[in-house]
Amino acid sequence: MTLVKICGITNLDDARAAVAAGADLLGFNFYRPSPRFIEPSKARKIIESLSTETNGRPVATIGVFVNEATPESVMQIVEQSGLGGVQLHGDESDEFCHGLKLLLKDRLLIKVIRVTDRFAPVEVQRYAVDAIMLDAFHGDLRGGTGQVIDWTIARAASDLTPRLFLAGGLSAENVGQAIAEVRPYAVDACSSLEFSPGQKDADKMNAFVQAVRNG
Repeated sequence: MTLVKICGITNLDDARAAVAAGADLLGFNFYRPSPRFIEPSKARKIIESLSTETNGRPVATIGVFVNEATPESVMQIVEQSGLGGVQLHGDESDEFCHGLKLLLKDRLLIKVIRVTDRFAPVEVQRYAVDAIMLDAFHGDLRGGTGQVIDWTIARAASDLTPRLFLAGGLSAENVGQAIAEVRPYAVDACSSLEFSPGQKDADKMNAFVQAVRNG
């Protein structure tokens, strides 16, 4: 079964709606320039509330980081927020990923690679992480671009790594085809599930998860 990650959660109501829709992972953005930025203390309150409301269904909470100074600075926010994993969406090196993974231990570590014209599928084997996410490249944005990547390239990458997260312009209308073509471990959506940046649309989240389950 393809897992569903809904990213850019900024409030408890949206988190509850995402869980009710059937999301397997929720993303919290700690990159300050993002319109979906959330303070660690607020994320912690949401995560603690959810822990008593999921009726035993496991829902992973993932922190999104971009070019933090050190693995230790990431880990500090992880502990402040009570996160279950980390998504690195910047230009982090192999060494940075390795150092962070040692600190995270059993927590999930996802490295995002933004797909450019120069992307080679073998790049997914470069990092010492638990999973790779492929997302669209944008000169100014780190995620939430709404742009679709080349699924043929993504499929080639998927064959080279056991856990590929597919992102980039996925919606209820195209995610079924994306799953059929790429066969990812998980899919990630953000901007297509919003009515404004950082504000989720419950109907769109429900439709997206349903499309994934039917894919």
